[in-house]
Amino acid sequence: MIDVCLLGTGGMMPLPYRWLTSLMVRYNGKQILLDCGEGTQITMKKQGWSANPIDVMLFTHYHADHISGLPGMLLSMGNADRTDPVLMVGPRGLEKVVESLRVIAPELPFKIQYRELSENEEIFDLPGEKDFHIHAYRVNHKVPCYCYRFELDRAGRFDPEKAKALQIPLRCWSLLQKGETIETPEGTWTPDMVMGPARKGIRLAYCTDSRPCDNIVSAAEGADLFICEGMYGEDDKLDKAKEKKHMTFAEAARIAAKAQPDQMWLTHYSPSMTKPDDFLPAARNIFERTYPGRDGKSITLHFKEEDT
Repeated sequence: MIDVCLLGTGGMMPLPYRWLTSLMVRYNGKQILLDCGEGTQITMKKQGWSANPIDVMLFTHYHADHISGLPGMLLSMGNADRTDPVLMVGPRGLEKVVESLRVIAPELPFKIQYRELSENEEIFDLPGEKDFHIHAYRVNHKVPCYCYRFELDRAGRFDPEKAKALQIPLRCWSLLQKGETIETPEGTWTPDMVMGPARKGIRLAYCTDSRPCDNIVSAAEGADLFICEGMYGEDDKLDKAKEKKHMTFAEAARIAAKAQPDQMWLTHYSPSMTKPDDFLPAARNIFERTYPGRDGKSITLHFKEEDT
């Protein structure tokens, strides 16, 4: 399962009732922070979470409303006695941007590892988790910007009858289910000998700050949850959305209609939008499973049971 929490849903500037854009993803004891706008630490505290366990930080791009909370976050991690390295991933220029921000957070008891994105699509694994994959897709904003998709693999079903027929010792069964090859004096066994075809895993997609583009559709295709920016609710702000390289609710809904995720949450609202719910009906006419994101909104994504 994957835990997901919208820490902030605002764009451009924080408001008393809405912090800037950020998302937390948690899997198998690891934490992934996507963007780190001003106020991210406050919403984390409201969830009862510490900054110490953050293993990976992903950045969509380097506008202030997506990264201005980083120096304080790093200091909090250092003050929590963290010593393990932190992996940071983002568009080209990441190290330069972060090291510039560290002028006000110069001494940290842990190392920062950088991975800079430059290709149209890049794939890498969550460190230490070979079944959890992170896809980065370049999108269409005023500066280099990426959206992200997370995929958690699910192995096929274990067939105990095959294992018995092959006379595989019971002590080896769990190792085969974990994908390991077993070599013993009795013989050598591989997972494919006793495991069925891979089953549908979990998919999560996250996109902010972009005009509609094919890469967003690819990222969101078949996702259990698609989180997408909806900077403007009104259709008459389409020209402004094009100028600022953002999206309206309706444009986000059209992407979802193509990609067909199980559900879509909107986020990254303009400061002028006080009540996102007012603009949902029009979006739902395009993609029915559209919901408003709110600071602190959470969900746990589980593997789906297959039809029998």
